Amino acid sequence: MTGSETARDAPTIAITGAAGYIGSRVVHRLQTEHPEWDLIALDNQYRGQVESVGETDIAHVDIRNRQRLEDCLEGADVVLHLAAISGVDDCDENAELAYEVNVTGTNNVAWFCRKNGAALTFPFSMAVLGDPETFPITADLPRDPFNWYGRTKLLGERAIESFADGSFPAHLLLKSNLYGDHVVGETVVSKPTVINFFVDRATSGEALTVYEPGTQSRNFVHVKDVARSYVRSTERLLEQLADGETGTETYEIAGTEDPSVMSVAETVQELARDELGVSIDVELVENPRSAETLVEDFAVDTSKANEVLGWEARHTVAESVRELLRRNA
Repeated sequence: MTGSETARDAPTIAITGAAGYIGSRVVHRLQTEHPEWDLIALDNQYRGQVESVGETDIAHVDIRNRQRLEDCLEGADVVLHLAAISGVDDCDENAELAYEVNVTGTNNVAWFCRKNGAALTFPFSMAVLGDPETFPITADLPRDPFNWYGRTKLLGERAIESFADGSFPAHLLLKSNLYGDHVVGETVVSKPTVINFFVDRATSGEALTVYEPGTQSRNFVHVKDVARSYVRSTERLLEQLADGETGTETYEIAGTEDPSVMSVAETVQELARDELGVSIDVELVENPRSAETLVEDFAVDTSKANEVLGWEARHTVAESVRELLRRNA
């Protein structure tokens, strides 16, 4: 039975990377907003943080194993493909693994969708852009990745464009820098992103180290907001399946704030003083990463996601930092 045939009933949604930082929250949001949907969750537990989410157990499947992957995905109407080696450092240190997972594994997922008519959502990183040429940033900007992480994500993006053409609908989500955490059962699911790293150091009484020059800007979006974008994407893909649409659509998923890294550190410093009563130093240190953009503007145009998907970012950096500090106090 094809995805377009089953989408009229209770659909089956598969999530790769379901044990991870974003994936586990996506599973939770799907359960909350669409409890009637059937979910398939899988992860190889390379960076997994949970074994299940609610009533959904996470199958131990590696997307590099195509036969095992296809057996697990059988019957899926939509695949939310979050499994990846993510982050600049992890990809640099494990370059071959990053290629196998981010390129070969993504091709395996896209090939399943092409053979079975399932829809696909795939996130890729601002790292594919290198130094953005104009602002606000949109997905139409040229691709010029600085690092291996960005290159592997670019290869995944191009592969899905090719596989989806004439075969299935796919959404490509250009995501900005994540922050925040969430709770699955009794587990706090987090990741050492910039803001989370600063909060962890502040609660430990350690200085906040900012890479030179400190004026480099980043756009920040909360993990809970990102998870909601996958739900909105799934809802639209099911409609597109029913209408027989194919090909890719790209959406910018980002927050409304793009402060400098130094100003983020100063926000954490100020809120740590208010919430914890501690005085934390902020130190400018040598930047070990030559392959990163130092632009001082990082505004992102999310109007397409707002208008077509009905999605918008709700969380703010200051509100989320205050919440993290209170919980970790």
